[in-house]
Amino acid sequence: MAEDLLSGKDQTYDASSIEVLEPLEAVRLRPGMYIGGIDERAYHHLAAEILDNSMDEAVAGHASRIEVELNADGSLTIRDNGRGIPVDPHPKFPDKSALEVILCTLHSGGKFNGKAYETSGGLHGVGSSVVNALSDSMVVEVARNKELFQQSFSRGKPLGPVQKIGAAPNRRGTTVTFHPDAQIFGSHHFKPARLMKMARSKAYLFSGVEIRWKSQIPDGDMPMEAVFHFPGGLADYLSDTLEKTTTYADRPFAGKVMFQEKFGVPGSVEWAINWSPVRDGFIHSYCNTVPTPEGGTHEFGFWSAILKGIRAYGELSKNRKAELITRDDMLTGGCALISVFVREPQFVGQTKDRLATEEAAKWVENAVRDHFDNWLVSDPKSAGAILDFLVLRAEERLKRRQEKETQRKTATKKLRLPGKLADCSAKNREGTELFLVEGDSAGGSAKAARNRETQALLPLRGKILNVLGAASNKLGDNAEIRDICEALGVQMGTRFRVDDLRYDKIIIMTDADVDGAHIASLLMTFFFTQMRPMIDKGHLYLACPPLYRLTQGARRLYVADDAEKEVWLKKGLGGKGKIDVQRFKGLGEMDAKDLKDTTMNPATRKLIRVSIDDDEPGMTGDLVERLMGKKPELRFQYIQENARFVEELDV
Repeated sequence: MAEDLLSGKDQTYDASSIEVLEPLEAVRLRPGMYIGGIDERAYHHLAAEILDNSMDEAVAGHASRIEVELNADGSLTIRDNGRGIPVDPHPKFPDKSALEVILCTLHSGGKFNGKAYETSGGLHGVGSSVVNALSDSMVVEVARNKELFQQSFSRGKPLGPVQKIGAAPNRRGTTVTFHPDAQIFGSHHFKPARLMKMARSKAYLFSGVEIRWKSQIPDGDMPMEAVFHFPGGLADYLSDTLEKTTTYADRPFAGKVMFQEKFGVPGSVEWAINWSPVRDGFIHSYCNTVPTPEGGTHEFGFWSAILKGIRAYGELSKNRKAELITRDDMLTGGCALISVFVREPQFVGQTKDRLATEEAAKWVENAVRDHFDNWLVSDPKSAGAILDFLVLRAEERLKRRQEKETQRKTATKKLRLPGKLADCSAKNREGTELFLVEGDSAGGSAKAARNRETQALLPLRGKILNVLGAASNKLGDNAEIRDICEALGVQMGTRFRVDDLRYDKIIIMTDADVDGAHIASLLMTFFFTQMRPMIDKGHLYLACPPLYRLTQGARRLYVADDAEKEVWLKKGLGGKGKIDVQRFKGLGEMDAKDLKDTTMNPATRKLIRVSIDDDEPGMTGDLVERLMGKKPELRFQYIQENARFVEELDV
């Protein structure tokens, strides 16, 4: 279990284990860079950062109990019985304790060199220090070597040195109590139900830990105290999630494999999956107990193992139609949980929404595949029911695709497509993309950069109508909106049907400046109010064009924003001479090859999928109304609340 994940459990963990990479700066000025915003989701992300540190201690085999307590004043206390943060002077900063260095310095911690932790959820070294910087009060108590130490902070600054406050003969571990700063987060506050759900899910992810939940703030029927401990891990999690739901297998396919035993590397994978004919499928994935809502390489490896296994079973049972099954069919009714522990995972972004560690795909696929093959053979009744269900889904999918291919072949004849639409040549919707670009200049470059088979282009003239509150006749009379609807092959509002879409992806590609952001906001408002199912089904995306081109000798690099530009200006590109900086005022300034490589080529570009936060129903609609609605006082209030975070305006 935990001991297997950490080969050097008794290795020294003291001040010398804490490595410092760079000082703390600009967190309060730009909190969104570190926690993804200043909304309620970001507010609760602070709790996740501190809780993840305690979970790392548990996974490493040093803690067995974590306590999460919401206090009456709105502060949060997270306590573990781990080793305790080192409090001795740091070798590089003799006048500071290691505790102060960790809490007041970005990119510092014991998770860079792999000596103190084999696997951990926090590898960037910014979690605790960011929470400290964004809290008006933080108090840390450390019980270590039978002594109790304490240090207090406010808005990222120590209020004094670490102090020994007494003896602790029967206690060990770290206790962190913090209160997020209202100057940053406004009127947001911790929600007990959300915190308890977070604590409960962490207990499922590591069976060796007990998490005790307590709240001094009532929240409906939610219990004020609870203890979470699940020896069955993800199998228990899935069984509770699918309680009273009809499933094809009496017991889920679940298991756990240690990578050390199979591949000779630290870490593990745990999984649980079942199929249901009566509910939509889902997959919840985690890396080192951190949720990865956008998936990543571990999900890819998992579905690859399941797909290959079900096809092989179909061949074994002489069901040739099993070859028709795809990953999308597996997701239909497939309810899955997967959790990996890997050393030094690579994530996309500080909030760790997507795992990018390439080796994880191979490790997970090889670990799961053999077990799945054995499970199918050992339970032929369940395996047969699942195979028949998936074959049926595959046949239905192929039938729908055939119908769509027929529709698309005659679409040009049936639809009055806008004259400025540069359509693609593909005969069916699957894999096709429509880029919505601003202006003919950007459209010209994009036409030369696109893949004519799968990528279509629709240039827009300026800013479209703000549809929020606009009369329906105005929407129908607006030329740009009419062109968009005709190009997509759909109608608006209640008459919108997602199956009528002529393209698989709709990509908003605007300039990387304020005007471009405004146009993108207007388009997203239009799609949110008039074509919401398109967003829910994952068809809407934002392109990520670069803002700068850096050139040093023969080396050329495109960067997305000012922060990335400054990093490379300091670091250098590896070429000779001065670094030349060119700022793009529009996509039309980029030549076709560079636009293709940076923004349009699926192999090299980055897309942001537009999604709606399901955590707080109605919150997205409220924000859209506040920013884009007819009441200027709401917009002014939002600007007042958030303008202090703007360091530089692009005008």
